[in-house]
Amino acid sequence: MTFTNYTDAILSALMFNSKQSEAIARKQEILDGVYRTENLEPTSVLFVGFNPAILSCRAKTIAVTEISDAALTWLRGQRRDVVYIDPNELENYRKRFECVIAMDEYFTFADSDQAQQKKIATICSLATAFVISTVKDYKNQDFKDREFSTPAIVRGTSLSQTYLESHDWDPRDRTRWTSRIYEITEPGSKMTAYGPFERRTMFFKQLAKFSMDAGAVNFLVHKNLMYKSLIKKNYEHVISIQFE
Repeated sequence: MTFTNYTDAILSALMFNSKQSEAIARKQEILDGVYRTENLEPTSVLFVGFNPAILSCRAKTIAVTEISDAALTWLRGQRRDVVYIDPNELENYRKRFECVIAMDEYFTFADSDQAQQKKIATICSLATAFVISTVKDYKNQDFKDREFSTPAIVRGTSLSQTYLESHDWDPRDRTRWTSRIYEITEPGSKMTAYGPFERRTMFFKQLAKFSMDAGAVNFLVHKNLMYKSLIKKNYEHVISIQFE
């Protein structure tokens, strides 16, 4: 399974949420905080995977990639004028966007060190100003967070959805694990599973080095900004990778 499928769970949570507009606004607040720090609100943005902030993006050009047909159809049903880019065609869009947004620990979705470095290089090649991403502090990760993310409950008008993300770590390689998401709708206990997803840890210094290797001029961990997905309660650090 790919990052595309992972963010389908986020779309499901947003569609179900009875406070959808509030959820979207919270994600936009994170991006606005980065824009203020960078002193630039981008006019062209590429979103990697589905993110609620696509619905509040103010850029003149909004593109999406690594997003499912269902998510793309839903976005267009919300009257979002987005351009879809096939992931295999990204190399044709070098330096075409002021900002690339790849949240929800996008850079951990890789099955090898080489694949991870290539993913960072590809995303960095698309941005002229900065890339925004998120990552957890794996160096200081609490033991209780290793096997499960903190579950999240999304409430609809009459039903609720519980999201549980499990992590199965490789016993021979501490940098590798497999994650799965379980979406349980109550009452009725209907369950939808997403995954498995091959993952690799990403440390701040590691991401900074790979970014610099890809042409970045600065790497910033935003001290006053923390990101939280709709499908888990764990906080992720917000990162901006700068190119000018």
